[in-house]
Amino acid sequence: MGPPGAGKGTQARFVAEHFGIPAISTGDIFRANVSQGTPLGVEAKRYMDAGEYVPDEVTNLMVRNRIDEPDAEPGFLLDGYPRTLAQVTELDGMIAFTGHQLDAVVVLTVDPEELVQRLLQRAQTDGRADDTEDVIRRRQEVYAEQTEPLIGVYRERGILVEVDGVGEVDEVTARIFDALDVVPQS
Repeated sequence: MGPPGAGKGTQARFVAEHFGIPAISTGDIFRANVSQGTPLGVEAKRYMDAGEYVPDEVTNLMVRNRIDEPDAEPGFLLDGYPRTLAQVTELDGMIAFTGHQLDAVVVLTVDPEELVQRLLQRAQTDGRADDTEDVIRRRQEVYAEQTEPLIGVYRERGILVEVDGVGEVDEVTARIFDALDVVPQS
């Protein structure tokens, strides 16, 4: 978890590879559907372009289908999900059904102004049309309103791991692995 631009996608790949599990990124799945012009992609694009979250019912179905695939049976890493309290409840039901459990929730923390600069840079290098300054700032507001409350939920469950997301990619990765060493793995 973490605000837009905190490095979740980058770090998710390293953590998933380390543990030999798939990284399931809702953002990647949405972008693939947008580029392919699927009905889901058309619907998702309207929300993404405005800096809003794609509705829970669309996101939940997509995640439910993905974690039910055979490669996720030994475990998986979620990147960009859950984003709302309603999605936490939905995820709890999904993993109860599949027999999984959450071992840890990693939150990358980064100063909001640094995030704006990161995302503006990413927009230039990656050609991300959804990364205009207005949309970036709106995404930060949406994160603060809808996703930050999840941090408290997972802190109460005793599985929250907060990691400083500032620095070189390999430094942040090392901090994540150091922090995960103290989390019991099931």
